[in-house]
Amino acid sequence: MRITRIDIEGSPGHYATLSRKADSDQIEVTILTPALQRTHQVQADCLEDQWSMAQCLHQHLEGTPGTNSDINEYHRTLARLAD
Repeated sequence: MRITRIDIEGSPGHYATLSRKADSDQIEVTILTPALQRTHQVQADCLEDQWSMAQCLHQHLEGTPGTNSDINEYHRTLARLAD
């Protein structure tokens, strides 16, 4: 089994889609909020890149910077698509 897409909902109206194609070394992260629609590329084999994206996801979806334990939930979700 291979997971290729994960949808996340934060605060009402704040969403993200994480996806990775089979032959890609990048995870594509699309953030959709009332004020923002942005797509990021995350290196699938780079823990620093994944952690930075997890921080960004928490900030945009929850509206606060968050603590390490908060951000860890987003990081674990990204890791499901990582190498």
